[in-house]
Amino acid sequence: MVRSLWSAATGMNAQQTNVDTIANNLANVNTVGYKAQTAQFKSLLYQTLQTATTTANGDPKPTTSQVGLGVRNSSINSSFVQGPLLSSSSDTAFAIEGDGFFAIRGADGNTYYTRNGDFTWATNGGNRMILTNQDGLPVLSTTGRTITLGAGLIASRVTISQSGEVCYPDENNNPQSIGVSVGLYQFNNAGGLKRMGDSLWQATDASGRVLNEATNANLVPSRILQNYLEGSNVQVADEMVNLIVAQRAYEMNSKAITTTDEMMQTANNLKR
Repeated sequence: MVRSLWSAATGMNAQQTNVDTIANNLANVNTVGYKAQTAQFKSLLYQTLQTATTTANGDPKPTTSQVGLGVRNSSINSSFVQGPLLSSSSDTAFAIEGDGFFAIRGADGNTYYTRNGDFTWATNGGNRMILTNQDGLPVLSTTGRTITLGAGLIASRVTISQSGEVCYPDENNNPQSIGVSVGLYQFNNAGGLKRMGDSLWQATDASGRVLNEATNANLVPSRILQNYLEGSNVQVADEMVNLIVAQRAYEMNSKAITTTDEMMQTANNLKR
């Protein structure tokens, strides 16, 4: 009976993690570029109560008797399904259609990746403008450098093509490339990326090396859509159903603990 207490307790802990994950998804339903997470579970070790043997009459018993010792959280996976494209009035709003990621240089000098294309133009401390995210971190080009406008260029007139080329209108108001392109990068296993918060991801051994779309002809190129943002891919209806299932599973584990307690109380009362 004590075994059932611990098994049910592990179930409650696991379902608490599940509820926390679902709640975080619902909290980020309006976060640009957010990717939904799903908690995965695995069973704990099994205890063998009886091995394969024979009965008192000599008949074979080919199967063993094993009882599980509970459950634990094995991983929390991210879904990289394309989110909805949301129209934006901002000229520095960019959505990626495809598997690519924008590259961001963090404050620590490391490169991070994001699907959040809610960018802006900011000064670089001098008289030049650079493309940054909302936290002021620079967006990187296909060569891994900051995207900087030349002196005299007006940021509000800059456009970016679907291939990522930064363009500025000539005297005839025709967009012309200024010789720099927004970098788009892919991974062999995007699910192996490490979530860093603020919609940023970091490459890991599990994700594989970074693949630059501009220099890798084997990749299906992504498209950049100006005046659009990629919304969160959280499905509210699905998350609410998952939340109800997790709550009921938590309640059932709690009920198992209560039932075990009642059984132990009954056994103790037999002495009276």
